[in-house]
Amino acid sequence: MKMNKTLAKLIASPYFSFGVTVLLFIILYGAGIAMYKGFMRPQVFFNLFIDNAALIIVAVGITFCLIIAGIDLSVGAVLALVCMVLAWMLANTSIPVFACVAIVLVMGTAFGAVQGYIITKFDLQPFIITLAGMFFCRGMTAVISQDTIQITDPTWVAIASYRIDLGVGFLSVGAVIALLSIIIAAIVLGFTKFGRAVYAVGGSESSAALMGLPVFRTKVMVYTISGFCSALGGIAYSLIMLTGYNLHGLGMEMDAIASSVIGGTLLTGGVGFIPGALVGVLIQGVILTFISFQGTLSAWWTKIVVGALLCVFIIMQAFITDFKAKLSSKSSMENKG
Repeated sequence: MKMNKTLAKLIASPYFSFGVTVLLFIILYGAGIAMYKGFMRPQVFFNLFIDNAALIIVAVGITFCLIIAGIDLSVGAVLALVCMVLAWMLANTSIPVFACVAIVLVMGTAFGAVQGYIITKFDLQPFIITLAGMFFCRGMTAVISQDTIQITDPTWVAIASYRIDLGVGFLSVGAVIALLSIIIAAIVLGFTKFGRAVYAVGGSESSAALMGLPVFRTKVMVYTISGFCSALGGIAYSLIMLTGYNLHGLGMEMDAIASSVIGGTLLTGGVGFIPGALVGVLIQGVILTFISFQGTLSAWWTKIVVGALLCVFIIMQAFITDFKAKLSSKSSMENKG
């Protein structure tokens, strides 16, 4: 009986999905080490952060949205627009590099704030508004240029090629930005009033309002953060690609949502973990690394495997939610008895 109670407590824990995700990552990485000698090199692990820096940052913003039971489909398009605007400014103006970075960050943040305001003020479905935002940003990217704009600015190229030596390997500037984003976001969600308000709104918006929490401001801020993360992800992506192109970040919103859900974020809101989103991204990275080492498989197998994992985790979430409801009902009946 004691074992059953322990198991029930474990499954009911909000950290259960995250624990499963971490275990899955360890198993996949361990399988890679067992199958391929090159997997043991520390740089292979660091490359997961380097290659997926932009996705990690975007997944942070998506996680904020999912926690309040919202969604943001515009993140990939905002990333593409940021890459294009940055490339265009560096190629056609004399604006200093860091001023250009500040401009695109403000642009992405303002766009997220506008979307959040419209969604909250008029009580509209975030799916529709952010879908419209996706079309708008992708169209604006094409209006600026339908061709690829190469970034040849010496300062930006130097930043992109700079490597931070860790002794056993190295990280890129983009990877460091991604890791800092994870740390800051985890602190904000876990240790601030705003973070507690985000979880409360996701758990029950009406209850949060009755508690006197600033629901309107919290929801607008969440989409503002998502816009900022999309812009910051665009900067990290630009450091990898050194180009502006209309199709940059195509489908990235789905990869970010999948990473967050695989990392333990509930689609119904109220539960989500920034470290879980990171591990979700790393799982996608490990699968792609598997394919690279194998040499004969298409990169599309990553999408197939991630799609299967996403279905499994959504089913697991439904099971956990149902299990918690039954456990709560049983506990309530025992208390009445």
